Amino acid sequence: MPLTVEAARERVLDIAGIRVICNFLDDVYAVEKMLLQQADVTLVKRKDYIEQAKANGYRSLHLVVKVPIFLSGSTEEIPVEIQLRTVAMDYWASLEHMLRYKNKDSNTQQYAAMLLDCATTLADTEKKMLFIREHIEE
Repeated sequence: MPLTVEAARERVLDIAGIRVICNFLDDVYAVEKMLLQQADVTLVKRKDYIEQAKANGYRSLHLVVKVPIFLSGSTEEIPVEIQLRTVAMDYWASLEHMLRYKNKDSNTQQYAAMLLDCATTLADTEKKMLFIREHIEE
């Protein structure tokens, strides 16, 4: 790949990023739906790590969208990565990030296994809490 501005524009899809933290699982998909209904937002790529979690337990909905930016003499569309997740997913991801990038302990594999178990527990808890909320709102 040549090191040019044009090559970077074609291949770098996360030059800007936003993380949206929602209270409930269905809020993640509601925000996605509202966002993609915007006339000036174009979906480029979608990765649903909620439906299909990563092997380590990571869960989040990743969207790459193109949005207009307004320059002094023109408008350009740039890609923006949007990560949509719940409070529990964000809490888990913060600890996993610490384990992966800031850990000096020798028990990394043990902690990774514990985190995977936590991811499963949190996912189950989120489903139960959503069930309760839905029935309260009826």
